[in-house]
Amino acid sequence: MPANIQDVANQAHVSVSTVSRSFTRPDLVSAATRNKVLTIAEKLNFSISRSAAALKSGRTLRVALLISGSMRLWFTASIMQGLNQVLHPAGYDLSIFQISSSQERAEFFNMLPTRRNADAVIVCSFDVNKEEVDSLKATGVPVLGINCLNPLDCNFDATINIDDDQGARLMARHLIGLGHKNIAYIRTNRDISLHFSVLQRYHSFIDECKINGITPTEIAAPEGADRISSIVSSLLSNANVPTAIACQEDAIAIPLMFQLSRSGYSTPGDVSIIGFDDSFYARETGLTTIRQDPVEMAESAAKITLSLINGDYLSENCKYITIPAQLIVRSSTSQIENS
Repeated sequence: MPANIQDVANQAHVSVSTVSRSFTRPDLVSAATRNKVLTIAEKLNFSISRSAAALKSGRTLRVALLISGSMRLWFTASIMQGLNQVLHPAGYDLSIFQISSSQERAEFFNMLPTRRNADAVIVCSFDVNKEEVDSLKATGVPVLGINCLNPLDCNFDATINIDDDQGARLMARHLIGLGHKNIAYIRTNRDISLHFSVLQRYHSFIDECKINGITPTEIAAPEGADRISSIVSSLLSNANVPTAIACQEDAIAIPLMFQLSRSGYSTPGDVSIIGFDDSFYARETGLTTIRQDPVEMAESAAKITLSLINGDYLSENCKYITIPAQLIVRSSTSQIENS
């Protein structure tokens, strides 16, 4: 005979209402009690119907996540991991919406307030406008941004951002400090109808170089399997090949190191390379990069999301967070000879 809620309550030595709250309102139960209840519930193979819990609480028990790129990307996958690690134990599921154009974005924001099919919306790494955010907030749905452009202007309820401006300027200063003047910056070439947070890196890097009297070569990497080959072709077509290359992200920098090596260019002997992320294999390949931790950022965003859903008070410092960038120097960059 399947276990029921009373069986769980008896073994946990708590009331039936405490068992119920452990599933439907975990914020009202101490962590120790909730963990005990969930452990026993799992052992007894007991769960409260999500539909019943949603009906009772008036919530969907769902958080919508808007992403602009493939779910396979390191940053996006890390964000989903961090969010799920906090939201799932609290009884919430993630509904993922891939947004690839302004039209898709507009359709989402027009649909959600009408259907009210999420208790919160998290926007990851691309722009939204104030009107879109306000349309959601009018229905009582909190809207959070992770690495979003102009978060305060858009009236987000909360944001957590890596300091892309600081990070990009650290990249430029590091290369310039090593004596490099012939510098290239490589960025992706995404749908121009959306503005992405990585654009801040591009603008800040170019600005910092120009402040120091340097005009970098700019290369827009196309999407697709051959993008690294395309980048190498663009680099080597220059009569004066750059001595240093800054990449928008590690996912460009790491394969570029290997492809240049196949073309007879050593790193950092012939060319210094710096990335941004400190992602998979950055340490193993010796890549100098700017560190960010999207799992930790997402966990913080998820905790803030739950607090806002539950109507908890949060100070401004706890709602609007900017994480300083950190330069990680490894073996892919070095002083230029005869600088």
